[in-house]
Amino acid sequence: MLASVLTSEIAVEARIQVVRAFLRLRQMLATHKELAAKLAELEARIEGHVENITALFEAIRQLIAPPAKPRKPIGFAAHTVP
Repeated sequence: MLASVLTSEIAVEARIQVVRAFLRLRQMLATHKELAAKLAELEARIEGHVENITALFEAIRQLIAPPAKPRKPIGFAAHTVP
């Protein structure tokens, strides 16, 4: 406030510096908002992928796991005649 009332060269320079500081502050806030929005978007995209990857691993585990009961062998059994 005092810098706007005074007309000396130092007061004018101080006023310019104050305005520049507020401009930088506003730019930084805008940048942080953009970054926060992009981070939220990325987080939402990753959450969908995590669910898909978890489902994929579960399917692979089911394929790798041994069957609950043993299967009969495929083919013919050779019988010996007594």
